[in-house]
Amino acid sequence: MPEKAKFLDDLAARRLVAIVRGRDADAALRTVVTLVEEGVHLVEVSLVTSGALAVIRRARAALGDAAGLGAGTVISADDARRAADAGAGYLVTPAVGEGVAEGARLGLPVLAGALTPTEVVAALDAGAAAIKLFPVWSLGGVRYLKALRDPFPRVPFVPVGGVGVPEAGEYLRAGAVAVGVGSPLVGDAADGGSIDELKARIAAFKQAL
Repeated sequence: MPEKAKFLDDLAARRLVAIVRGRDADAALRTVVTLVEEGVHLVEVSLVTSGALAVIRRARAALGDAAGLGAGTVISADDARRAADAGAGYLVTPAVGEGVAEGARLGLPVLAGALTPTEVVAALDAGAAAIKLFPVWSLGGVRYLKALRDPFPRVPFVPVGGVGVPEAGEYLRAGAVAVGVGSPLVGDAADGGSIDELKARIAAFKQAL
């Protein structure tokens, strides 16, 4: 599947997935556009964002087909279909649910949420391209990632949750293909906060990675 291979290449090359959640659709759009323009290629718009599907559509129109724009918090098969229709190029789920298999059926790469070894296997069997290790901090952070990589050395893991600038480098050195970062990177920008402060956080993460 060419889309899956490209997504995995992008994860390995870019090493960062930005997670945008917000209560202000216009601010969320500005945040997405700023992230991409400042060099964060992979940006996930969570479906809990106000007007999320419209944000994805508008961002796709503004940024073009080359932008690594995805939809997050995809749970149901209907979520997957609506996100695809809005222009999402990949899907991110919080758990192993119907959205994983439907995304794979639609030909979209899926970064599937999983935590335990059983969930990792279930996500891969459902067609996931990579594993969103979430919430990784609850079981020990970097130590837990290292423990999982022993039985799953070739699985592309993307730790999510509690990943700040110092932790990002630690996860990558421990074998993560990339990290997913929400509030430590985006802050309050998607709620109308400062874009200049967002740019400063972007610069800090880029330097760390």
